[in-house]
Amino acid sequence: MKRFALVLLLVAGTLTYADDSKVSPDLKTSNASNVRVVIQYNQAPGVLDLQLLGSLGSILNSLPLVNGVVAQLPLSNILSLSNQANVKYISLDRLLAPNLSNAAPAINAYAAWQSGYTGEGIGVALIDSGVSSHPDLNGGFLGLSRVVWNQSFISGNLSAADQYGHGTHVAGLIAGDGASSTGSKYSRTFEGIAPSANLVNLRVLDQNGEGNDSAVIAAINEAIALKPLFNIRVINLSLGREVYESYKLDPLCQAVEAAWKSGIVVVVSAGNNGRTQASDGYGTVTSPGNDPYVITVGAMKPMGTPTRLDDVIASYSSKGPTAGDAVVKPDVVAPGNLLVSLESPNSTLYNEFPANQVPYSYYVNGGNNASSSSYFTLSGTSMAAGVVSGAVADLLQKTPSLNPDQVKARLMKTAWKSLPAYSSYTDPVSGVTYTDQYDVFTVGAGYVDLEAALANTDLAKGTAMSPIATFNAGTNSVYLTDDPSAVWNTSAAWSNTAVWGFSQFVVGSEATTASGMASPPSGSNALWGGNALWGGNALWGGNALWGGNALWGGNALWGGSAPSGEN
Repeated sequence: MKRFALVLLLVAGTLTYADDSKVSPDLKTSNASNVRVVIQYNQAPGVLDLQLLGSLGSILNSLPLVNGVVAQLPLSNILSLSNQANVKYISLDRLLAPNLSNAAPAINAYAAWQSGYTGEGIGVALIDSGVSSHPDLNGGFLGLSRVVWNQSFISGNLSAADQYGHGTHVAGLIAGDGASSTGSKYSRTFEGIAPSANLVNLRVLDQNGEGNDSAVIAAINEAIALKPLFNIRVINLSLGREVYESYKLDPLCQAVEAAWKSGIVVVVSAGNNGRTQASDGYGTVTSPGNDPYVITVGAMKPMGTPTRLDDVIASYSSKGPTAGDAVVKPDVVAPGNLLVSLESPNSTLYNEFPANQVPYSYYVNGGNNASSSSYFTLSGTSMAAGVVSGAVADLLQKTPSLNPDQVKARLMKTAWKSLPAYSSYTDPVSGVTYTDQYDVFTVGAGYVDLEAALANTDLAKGTAMSPIATFNAGTNSVYLTDDPSAVWNTSAAWSNTAVWGFSQFVVGSEATTASGMASPPSGSNALWGGNALWGGNALWGGNALWGGNALWGGNALWGGSAPSGEN
């Protein structure tokens, strides 16, 4: 029998093999003393294989699909294992998860950075669960923190630090500069969309992610007051609760409208109720995302790749039209699923979801597999809103004269519209399959494209109030009806076709345009007709979908995110 003699060399703490054909390149260059590896066998490992493996380290799990085993081994024992005839290949147990480096290219943020637009000089008011100190939020005047104001609106708690773990994550998506993952020893940099922007931290959510209208309204009021001091041009509201009345009466909606009219762009998450089976997720946008003025954001899944071509909507992303008022929402969609951003150690989310802590080895070349890091993974429309707030900051750095309506209109018009007609996701726990169709109530005007928005020079003359969806029982059709003050349909540049695109007006096999429908009412544009989703549906019948409806249940969704995300 032929025998192979392998030579093990230690060079500067790194393992080198005379015959390294069975060892993955990143494992060969690892400087960790103990490694978690996947061992693939030529044939399913037998008793002797497993006994030997157990003597070399700890067996963690089996992978029968690839005739493999997951094990924790001293690096020095890799040689003995690789010398076994049945061993096919040994590699590090690599972490597979999308991250912010996929969110940035998905909206073409690199084009903004290369042109020098990083949100510098723009203040973003983050109304959330607070912001904890983090190196990635430094780099301001004299190297100080770019969190330039901290204030708590929590009764009996003056600390503005993030005890929940949500606000810090959103802060990183907006303005993290990647300092903790930048350099030659790092393989990935987790950077926010506006890495030079300043943050105004207005804490309204407690350690459980809960708050109330009054605290949010007070924080919005403070942001308006602080606007001239910190050049606050953006408010991020990655929170929401169920709709109880028309936006015209909702005090939270009235507060965001006041901020909007003061010259501050308000970006709001759509909510995470898209899996509501009673309505296929329609009619579930939360307040204040139901307000027609604000930019309401749904969540896309980056799919672990930099390109947006394979991205699909997250099944949990809430859909319009809004309860009661039937406002067409969301306005745009952006990356929001499994995004890596800043962690807040010992916060509620940090402790409840330890698997979401990004291992040190994930972003350090040859890392030591330590469990602690500076980053955390979360999913939800909360995250998507943070991405859009960063994009708005970059856009306002380039053109500070833009008012909120012009910013919203430009983002909607330039949004990428080449989206699929349908996508599906099957929940691995429940086995339920959720199928989404890419209509205006699911993806709005499309996928935010920062490069296209920066290149565009169109100025909206009028408001950018989101249209109202009107169901016409006589024609069994749904129409978009624009507010008289809105820029929509005032010219070819702002037509519904230019802003939303007919690709978004598809339901089933009915790809319809206004010319293909019965004559629409004056000032409106027909979407589709005859679809069972709308005709006689509770969305349009006597049920106004107000609070207490089965669509909502008891979940107030303050600061709600979807921590587990979707694969």
